[in-house]
Amino acid sequence: MALTLSGLLATGMLAAQPAAAADPVGYQNVRINEVTSSGNDTVELYNTGSTAVSVSGWKMSDDSFSPQSFTPSSTAIPAGGSVTFNSPKGLGDADKLVIYTSGGTVVDRVEWATGKAKPAMARCGGDGTGAWVTAASAATFGAANASGCPSSIPAASRVRINEVTSDGSDTVELYNGGTSAVSVGSWKYVDNDTAHSAATVSSSSPSASSIPAGGYVTFDSTIGLGDNDSVFLVDGSGNTVDSVTWTTGAAKPSDERCADGTGWFRTAATATLGGANSCSGGVGGGGSQTGRLLGGGGSLTSGCTPEAPSGSGSTPAGTSAWPGGPDVTIVDDVCAFTTSTGPEGRDVSGLAFDPANPSALWAVKNKNWLYKLVKSNGKWIPDTTWSATGKQIRFAGGSGEPDAEGLTVGGNGHVYVTSERDNTNNTRPKDTILEFDPAATGSTLTPVHQWDMTSQFPQLDTGDKDDANLGFEGVGHVPDSWLTANGWTDPLTGAAYDPADYPLHGSGLFFAGLEYDGSLRVYGLNSDGTFTTFGTIATGKASVMDVTYDAGTQRLVATCDNTCGETHTFMKVNSSGAIVPDVTYTNPAVMPADNLEGFALAPASTCVGGFREAVWSDDGVHGFGSGSSSYGHALYSGTFPC
Repeated sequence: MALTLSGLLATGMLAAQPAAAADPVGYQNVRINEVTSSGNDTVELYNTGSTAVSVSGWKMSDDSFSPQSFTPSSTAIPAGGSVTFNSPKGLGDADKLVIYTSGGTVVDRVEWATGKAKPAMARCGGDGTGAWVTAASAATFGAANASGCPSSIPAASRVRINEVTSDGSDTVELYNGGTSAVSVGSWKYVDNDTAHSAATVSSSSPSASSIPAGGYVTFDSTIGLGDNDSVFLVDGSGNTVDSVTWTTGAAKPSDERCADGTGWFRTAATATLGGANSCSGGVGGGGSQTGRLLGGGGSLTSGCTPEAPSGSGSTPAGTSAWPGGPDVTIVDDVCAFTTSTGPEGRDVSGLAFDPANPSALWAVKNKNWLYKLVKSNGKWIPDTTWSATGKQIRFAGGSGEPDAEGLTVGGNGHVYVTSERDNTNNTRPKDTILEFDPAATGSTLTPVHQWDMTSQFPQLDTGDKDDANLGFEGVGHVPDSWLTANGWTDPLTGAAYDPADYPLHGSGLFFAGLEYDGSLRVYGLNSDGTFTTFGTIATGKASVMDVTYDAGTQRLVATCDNTCGETHTFMKVNSSGAIVPDVTYTNPAVMPADNLEGFALAPASTCVGGFREAVWSDDGVHGFGSGSSSYGHALYSGTFPC
């Protein structure tokens, strides 16, 4: 199942793919929000995205001087926050302001006529999103702009870019949401190439001289529109009116607002130039914000071979939309997990945050490698204090190559890994849970304990490697405190679960997800190497690829990849003491439908603005396929409610 990669900004601007390696993740979310030319010549930048954006090394220019460095009030703009700076060479009474990343990519631009930026010119109707108006009184740098636009703003301020195509016709449609006609013949437009001069609307289309109230005009761009491009619209007085930016393929056949003049941009199934937008097909719609996929790119390295997804199935009925933010960021380097045992740089499967150290994310690779990851410049990279290349894991005694699929962090701080088989004998199942002490030294880890449950799954022992690959995919450690507080019924006794009945099992039970039938198998892992089987729990899913206990929602989460429509089932203890499905969510719409086998939610202690991080891993690093910025990447990051 292919999805359209349409990233849309909260300003109504589609997110352009970074043009250079120096461009920070999320730069597309930054917008000029307020500016004054009344003496202190101050500029405010606002971040409409869900993650902080570094502005280190950024520059600005006006209509007379070349790009100059500036000193922001902070080197990073927090999500939903702003930074300010004073123009290094001043700003004129009538001027232009262009913001660039350190790599030279245009981020945003605005122009104004004489007096328009005194005392300040600010966006109204929402930070980073609204029409530009002259502030009624004092500037509001560092604080929210006016929440609504005054009714007295000119009719021209209600004109919006409404639809754009880059499929050869390179057409722009304007919509007038006001109550009177607006003359636009002298207005100009320009794309994101700073070498291009602005062209007038009337020179592009003589008939596009006026827009009636509630009406449309279209014109063909004489400067061309590319696959990763922008349109900035400037009125006859030099004031910026609106802009839109899009990624590869997002304006083919067109990108349109839903609804006309007010909604978010999204890729359309058909172009409707000169008329009401169709708001059908593509990603998003219904007037709601469409997510955007940020970051990525890079060249595939030798030995890194992305693998197309397999086993696609439909999304179960009754599934709810992703409750977190619509934006998703690629958070690893291309082919980042290539190892000496390869042969490819893919197969990152299970993920788990460390409850005791939320800055650490554990990841396991099918080809028997374990990684401790930390965040650096917006990416999850190996913690060099633990291992810059990951550590190879073995079965007990230092033998074999575990086909490691899932992992969790136990109450003792140890990492527990599930394996379906030994890759040195991959036609036979070896469904095991292995306990590793992360404090152990050396580049190869052997388990402190190992529990082998292979005999419980004779249906997988057929001599076929595909059958052997349908065992344990994920595992989650569930604290005894959650089970007892919620009144879970012990299936072995028929009474309320009492941890004291199992003195060697530690502080919780382990729920292993079976790819074969989508069930959860519950185990007490004893310190003497034995285990207690607590039976089977139905998830309602065809397969389970990862399992996590989330203290924030007080739920056990069973994840399935494209086999089940990329879904996460949150499970609870019901009034009868049974663990049952509560609600199932899809992934954010912008994500690819791939073998996304790993899923982790950051602890609630990391919450900022009501959200925390969610991370996915792509087992085949396929993304949207060759040519996409996501091709060759394994890790994706989004947000989830606290």
